[in-house]
Amino acid sequence: MNQFRISVNGKRHSVNAAPGTSLLWVLRDHLGLTGTKYGCGIAQCGACTIHLNGNPVRACVLPIDGVEEDQEITTIEGLDPDGSHPLQKSWIEAQVPQCGYCHSGQIMQAAALLSDNQNPTREEIKQHMNPILCRCGTYLRIIKAIEIAASAGEVSQSSDHQSK
Repeated sequence: MNQFRISVNGKRHSVNAAPGTSLLWVLRDHLGLTGTKYGCGIAQCGACTIHLNGNPVRACVLPIDGVEEDQEITTIEGLDPDGSHPLQKSWIEAQVPQCGYCHSGQIMQAAALLSDNQNPTREEIKQHMNPILCRCGTYLRIIKAIEIAASAGEVSQSSDHQSK
């Protein structure tokens, strides 16, 4: 076991973990942040998507020893602690949730898109969201939710994304 210092959702943490432990398990098991989901374990489904310095990454394949101390990790819990981020609101408005398993990854991927492009076309949304799988097939509702959030004009850059 080694001690790692990481910044998650604006808070500094020291965690003891074996080198090579995926960031997903550090977040879930060591820090109790269970919003980031385990889907496939091979970075193919995107359920584990988080932001690392504002960029969407798959936490299931990112080893804890691959995260630098000065890098900022943002999970779904840190996107908006009150759950009132424009994407979280638009997810409800567009009636996206079914099983809900992919939603944190979908929302984190969409937040990165809207942080870079506040008015994406439908094609840009599809292309950016393509790597995130939805078991229930709610893709049209996901696209609609992103369009709603973008049209509201309320999506501002997250603090971690501004450091890009």
